[in-house]
Amino acid sequence: MKTDQDGLASVEDIMALAAQLSSVAGAIHERALTAIRAPADAALGEDERQRAFALLDDELLLRQHVHALYLDAARAVVKGLGQPQQHVLDLTANAAEKIRKITVIANITGLVAALVGLAGAAASGVPGTVSLALKGVRDHIKALKAQ
Repeated sequence: MKTDQDGLASVEDIMALAAQLSSVAGAIHERALTAIRAPADAALGEDERQRAFALLDDELLLRQHVHALYLDAARAVVKGLGQPQQHVLDLTANAAEKIRKITVIANITGLVAALVGLAGAAASGVPGTVSLALKGVRDHIKALKAQ
């Protein structure tokens, strides 16, 4: 029996997370391209452009995890997560919004790494690993809000 505390407890839940993480990857891509395409004399400079190129590598890794979730959703089902599905989806949607709006790429690299970790944790199907990954995403979002 599925309760409201059983996020990621069905194939449909895993597919929803994969779709949300795909959206996050899209936000990473958009943000990185914005920095890469900035004029050479832009205030952000070459260091920011190099970080943007590194974000594209993270985007690729995230997309690989997303594809794995789509391909093997049944194996990735997490039993007993203790967190509602809507919380998982809201957290990743919030992360995508932060990525889209952040002005300095260096400020989101930790969040992007946490999201890649969440995708990998979700693929493991281990509730404790997923819970820790969700906490990492939540902590990075809180840190961004504090800035």
